[in-house]
Amino acid sequence: MNRSKVHWYNKYIKRFSYQEEQLKNHPINSNTELIVVIPCFNETGLLATFQALLDATIPQNINIEILTVINHGENESEEVKQLNEVTLIQANNFSKKNTNRQISFINLKAFNLQKKHAGVGLARKIGMDEALHRFQRINKNGIIVCFDADSLCEKNYFETIYNHFNRNQKLNGVSIHFEHPIEGTSHQHSIYAAIIDYELHLRYYKNAIKLLGVPYAYHTIGSSMAVKCEAYAKQGGMNKRKAGVDFYFLSKIIQLGNFSEITNTKVIPSPRVSDRVPFGTGKAIGDIIDSGQEEYLTYDFDAFLDLKLFFDAITTTRTESNYDHLPNSLKLFLDPTDYHNKLAEIRKNTASLPRYKQRFYFVFDAFFILKFVHFFRDNIQNNKSLNLEAKRLLKALNISFQATDNNKTLLSIYRKLDCNQSNDNIY
Repeated sequence: MNRSKVHWYNKYIKRFSYQEEQLKNHPINSNTELIVVIPCFNETGLLATFQALLDATIPQNINIEILTVINHGENESEEVKQLNEVTLIQANNFSKKNTNRQISFINLKAFNLQKKHAGVGLARKIGMDEALHRFQRINKNGIIVCFDADSLCEKNYFETIYNHFNRNQKLNGVSIHFEHPIEGTSHQHSIYAAIIDYELHLRYYKNAIKLLGVPYAYHTIGSSMAVKCEAYAKQGGMNKRKAGVDFYFLSKIIQLGNFSEITNTKVIPSPRVSDRVPFGTGKAIGDIIDSGQEEYLTYDFDAFLDLKLFFDAITTTRTESNYDHLPNSLKLFLDPTDYHNKLAEIRKNTASLPRYKQRFYFVFDAFFILKFVHFFRDNIQNNKSLNLEAKRLLKALNISFQATDNNKTLLSIYRKLDCNQSNDNIY
């Protein structure tokens, strides 16, 4: 790495690294361009994930590493610990049989982690930190790709990611298109029905944010993202949270700028029920099924319309004090003194509208939006029908749909909407 990159690497290791490098004695191919990090906990389907990655086409003259962190906390049950032991043996056997000159399967044992931190966040951090170490050894600002142990991918997965970063040398990170299975025989009908609702909710939320014109309207799914090493180090790496880790991490990367979406390949996450984390897809699917509700509810579209008025106020001027003209929901949400102070601070540190907007979005970020829509739900208007609110957004976007469209049909429309967004549209 050049001097600047060494600086960021050393700073990261000093301030944010969880542990010393674990794979010091494991050689790395100097042609390695991508390292895929997979946290694996209490998992029975890892080999299917390995096979999907093995079947993906690899660009000529590069090497790819698949780094799997098989992990559990010190307080896990003996059943989980024994399954992880079996998984480690299976993973090592797969590695011996299938590692070749283009792809290497490396399995890292992370057993009996401190119960205070043990979870998907720490496991992903351990793997991503190792990837940072390994790229530093070959003096490369390589690509760290996040995947999950129950996910699959399309055959062009590696080619697409590599070529996308190659075309856009300044990229810090990307969000990768994903689609859950929504029909078939691998899962019960109730699971497919639930994942249709949940994925539609995710796409409705993301596109509602995009309507606001903010620069951070991206999906933040742990199995569907990639970052460059230097960006990872600059932003303090992955955190050790037990839940919401992907949202918080990717939000930090997006704030660096030079972020985009990859929509011409696909990650296929599992729709199964899971209790591995207190939030996320697996937990959401279980909650949907257990609730017994006939209709999935989501955030009232009015919350986003109020937010649009809020963000539109800075499109033409460096707002000094528009509190009195804000929608009532935002007046209730914002502390007026704190709001005025934040605006004054932004104005003080910016001399132009573009710089003002950049700093404004940094302060009023994706977390601000999430907190507001939760406030709106809890204090202004309860959640409403996902089917109806998703249609309201499509109408606002001038996208055609039928009044009788069910959620499965709407999901197809939203998937196409996401895929039609340019791969080279970089924030």
